[in-house]
Amino acid sequence: MENEFIELLLDDTKDRFVKVIDHVKHEFATVRTGRANSALVEDLQVDYYGTMVPLKQIANFSVPEPRLLVVSPFDKSSMASIEKAISTSDLGLNPSNDGIIIRLTFPALTEERRKSMVKIVRTKAEDGKVAVRGVRRHSRQELEALEKDQGLSKDEIERVEKVLDKMTQDQVAAVDALLQQKEKELLDV
Repeated sequence: MENEFIELLLDDTKDRFVKVIDHVKHEFATVRTGRANSALVEDLQVDYYGTMVPLKQIANFSVPEPRLLVVSPFDKSSMASIEKAISTSDLGLNPSNDGIIIRLTFPALTEERRKSMVKIVRTKAEDGKVAVRGVRRHSRQELEALEKDQGLSKDEIERVEKVLDKMTQDQVAAVDALLQQKEKELLDV
């Protein structure tokens, strides 16, 4: 693999795989477990003076207890908008406002709800695996273009394809490991 174009291709592929895994982690963080997690509400869109902004831009978050999330708005006049955004979301949370902060109490999940969350997480994991395979497909297309442009040998192409397959298998295994961890988290009572 002396060819610098191949090295660039492999580095680009690694970067793309890292982005896919980070996206899967973020998607998993947005799935509600029995514990409080600010990732659930950070990206909720809030009407702030006529502009829709993510909640994380107008408030701080803290988790003083495992089932309690505290939202502290920077601007106290935005509390009603924040409460409305949380109430209308599909999280099933009822915000309580004391004029300074908003408290979100996370009720324990029922067995039925836990199982439905596991299905959602499995779907997100499968989407992650599809994205990993898409990165591999894209890299193979670039490799074919390099073969035509640079006149790479068939042996060199086969070696690089084996490296790409190994990288892909490692990333799929990483998604599976994240899935197992999230499933365990969801099913723990």
